[in-house]
Amino acid sequence: MYETTWGLPVISYFFLAGMGAGAVTVSGSVLLRKGGFGVSRFAVARCGALIGPLPVMLGTFLIVFELGQPFRALNLFHLINLSPMSIGSWLLNIFITLSLLYALTFLPPSAGPGDRLAPIRRGLAWICVPMGIGVAVYTGVMLGAMPARPLWNSPILAALFTLSALSSGVASIILAGVFFRRKSSDPIIRADYDNSNYMLVSSDALLLGGELIIIFLFLMFGQLTIGDVRYAMASILPGGQLAPLFWGLVVIVGTLIPFFIELFQIVPKLLYEREFKTLLVLEVIVPVTILIGGFALRYTIVIAGQITAPAAL
Repeated sequence: MYETTWGLPVISYFFLAGMGAGAVTVSGSVLLRKGGFGVSRFAVARCGALIGPLPVMLGTFLIVFELGQPFRALNLFHLINLSPMSIGSWLLNIFITLSLLYALTFLPPSAGPGDRLAPIRRGLAWICVPMGIGVAVYTGVMLGAMPARPLWNSPILAALFTLSALSSGVASIILAGVFFRRKSSDPIIRADYDNSNYMLVSSDALLLGGELIIIFLFLMFGQLTIGDVRYAMASILPGGQLAPLFWGLVVIVGTLIPFFIELFQIVPKLLYEREFKTLLVLEVIVPVTILIGGFALRYTIVIAGQITAPAAL
């Protein structure tokens, strides 16, 4: 057993930053999308915009203090070089600033489609979408930049973290909708609630399907690679130390179960044009399983990369 230098604060950062960036990315995509979400589209975008910055800020706070000397760690936000940590710190700094400004455009009581803040809101959305994807990608790139840890040296890891972040972002918006959009005082938003949820659920099903493919490719890459990478992958394969966590929480609970539930929900409307109706219990259970799986994915990858022997440099 090897010492784990990175623990829950860093793992929580990867999860929170990814989920927050995913929520803002989904919000901006919804706002910029023409048609499809009907009159409740703005309410969906508002949920994502208001949710997104908070977990990113909390995750950044955790990783700064995990470095042991938080005030020295803040120097990362002042240095400009091409190191992954420096690029990432500036990316987080800019994203947090822009996502907060974006969220502020949704706060006025008069905020709505076509209001006086609409041009600013759309302009910020155009910037926040690629920035959010950049933050989601960075959480995987940050690990891949450490060649001494063979499990993290997969070119597929960044894609896996990105899809998981976007899916977690959608899940957080669906979950928030239970408490805010479902009980909205606006009868128009309530009337169009199922339509907006159909688009969220169908989008999430696509993301989860892509995530399953990426997980398969990630495992195949490890199996088809000789040496340190294949050895490191053994910790999450059947019989490995973290196999129950990876296959139980990440693959089954966090990906397969919500994917098939969402597929079961959207197929009648997708193929037979039947009316889509959401169930409150599924609006809670499915997002929660996705969020559990998203956290478990990062926990498994971060810990598994440290309990296996470092590669020879």
